[in-house]
Amino acid sequence: MYKFDVEDAAKKCIEWIRQWFEENGRGCNAVLGISGGKDSSIVAALCCKALGKDRVVGVLMPQGVQEDIDYAYGICEHLGIKHYVINIKDAVDAVKLQVLQSMDLTQQASQNLPARIRMASVYAVSQCVNGRVANTCNLSEDWVGYATRYGDGAGDFSPISRFTVTEVKAIGRYLGLPEKYIEKPPIDGLSGKTDEDNLGFTYAVLDKYIREGIEPDPNTKNRIDTLHKANLFKVKYMPCFEYNSAE
Repeated sequence: MYKFDVEDAAKKCIEWIRQWFEENGRGCNAVLGISGGKDSSIVAALCCKALGKDRVVGVLMPQGVQEDIDYAYGICEHLGIKHYVINIKDAVDAVKLQVLQSMDLTQQASQNLPARIRMASVYAVSQCVNGRVANTCNLSEDWVGYATRYGDGAGDFSPISRFTVTEVKAIGRYLGLPEKYIEKPPIDGLSGKTDEDNLGFTYAVLDKYIREGIEPDPNTKNRIDTLHKANLFKVKYMPCFEYNSAE
């Protein structure tokens, strides 16, 4: 039976972050987008443990008015990290306007655009503060493709992408984060729906399927399997043509 050792996982993850920076950016800062949800809050906390709070920089990126932005400010204050605020509304609107002059903007393009502008903003900040960008995706989201390629799916290092949502929450509790940041329902910011509303199943069901092989009802299993297969490309390197002049 699968059992998660949260203390062992957290300590090894913290050491991995520390070692990664030694090899890939000694003295650099960890920079990440802060939403106030569990993933960014817990990644920020892990980076603080690994590097010290003075080397962790948060980037808050509301799109116009963000109703729950107090969570993002709150976790930065709780951890004591420096943060910057970049409102992406004008940038998103400008790109949409330019696209609409040439073609119809699809729902998928509209939905993914803010995530990609947010990532461009995080990288802009990172390159101004001697940073390396932390990816905040987890295994459960990646499993079913609930991330935007070159948006929230991008980054220079990824501390929690091999942990399920259930495991990420356990790490947050082990690190002593306030419960409100661990259990805040993730909302897409567009429809007002939670991630689980959009997916059509809960992360608890998905995590048991991933870790323990406990199958949900046939319809849910089929949806999970279909999403997993269709979105595998998001977590793979870009295919490259390998030229061999000798052939």
